[in-house]
Amino acid sequence: MTLAVLFGAVLGLGIYALVRVLMPTRRGPVAQVARIDALRASRRTTSGTPVANTTGLRARIGQRVADFYVQQGWQQRSLRADLAVLDRSWEAFLATKVMLSAAGLFFGPFLFAVAWTIGMGSSPVIPIWLALLFAAVFFMLPDLEVRRDAAAKRRDLRRVVGAYLDLVAMNLAGGRGLPEALMAAAEVSDGWALRRIRACLADARITGTSQWVALGQLGEELGIEELKDLSASLALVADDGAKVRESLGSRAETMRHRELAEIESSAGEKSQSMLVAQLLLCAGFLVFLIYPAAMRVFKV
Repeated sequence: MTLAVLFGAVLGLGIYALVRVLMPTRRGPVAQVARIDALRASRRTTSGTPVANTTGLRARIGQRVADFYVQQGWQQRSLRADLAVLDRSWEAFLATKVMLSAAGLFFGPFLFAVAWTIGMGSSPVIPIWLALLFAAVFFMLPDLEVRRDAAAKRRDLRRVVGAYLDLVAMNLAGGRGLPEALMAAAEVSDGWALRRIRACLADARITGTSQWVALGQLGEELGIEELKDLSASLALVADDGAKVRESLGSRAETMRHRELAEIESSAGEKSQSMLVAQLLLCAGFLVFLIYPAAMRVFKV
């Protein structure tokens, strides 16, 4: 009886919370400002990120969920930056999360049905909890995948930015101005990182924005602190070519040292894991050798 009352109370609380979330309510000033900022950011980043197709069930689901996020004032800046690095659409990502969560609602009871057929578990509460658990887990899986892939891609982008700074410094030493040096250094390759930088600089030239300001906006969009620091330093010494070359050279050297430190740290972690694996193999081999002698001594 107590379990039934507790289950009914939890279920009723969940239904009430779901209705309160889905019902349109009057927006507060914070949510309204967040909605305006999100709409402005989406218009600004339309040229840099793919636009989701407005037809189809997945697109409609993604657009509805994105509108709901905007109404609630949920900005998710770090997650949006990860998606911008991966060139993925925010609406498509939200649709994937919702569809996986719906699949989790059915996967939990299906798993319970399989367990029930082999004689494991008989409580009617278990499939409900399994459905909620798998729905929550499946809802968070795309976040983990995006953050993992974005972290790897940011490492590549930081390496490219370090080489890009060296190229800009060499172009400045060759007598070019700062805007020409920034664009010329971005045109040496067709890699995705330099394409993003080149598109950013081209948009800045068309709109009349300073190129270092555009680089700072790109760093804000992608979550790259090096680009934001580069923008701030270029804004301070943009009129002095010698100081610009010194600043870019020192910044590129700092990034190379940081990259080497990260590589050495990763190599050390891998060597430690290999050492642990070798020790485990040796321990298993010793157990395999000692076991027959131990059984003979103890007469087991």
